[in-house]
Amino acid sequence: MFKLTKAAADQVLNAAKQGNAEGMALRLAAEQKPDGSIEYRMGFEDSVQDDDIRFQSEGIDLVMTPEDVPLLDEAEMDFVELEPGNPRFIFLNPKDPNYEPPKND
Repeated sequence: MFKLTKAAADQVLNAAKQGNAEGMALRLAAEQKPDGSIEYRMGFEDSVQDDDIRFQSEGIDLVMTPEDVPLLDEAEMDFVELEPGNPRFIFLNPKDPNYEPPKND
């Protein structure tokens, strides 16, 4: 199932606090593009639907539609600084053709 890293969870909590979204679930969505790459979306959600998939990772309530599960079930969301001064969320997903596994040094 989809999971968050500790760094991503900490940033989600911080964003929820800053955006007055504390207590809301984080909705995740994914769309496969014609070239096979995957586009990711997320946002705080206060109205969860009856057929939504609901779960937790690192203490964060997450929701997604059943249609999003096949693209997201093995993915991980992290919060990293790829370039100095430019931290951002990234999705590590072996189903994405642009995925590169982390190097173990």
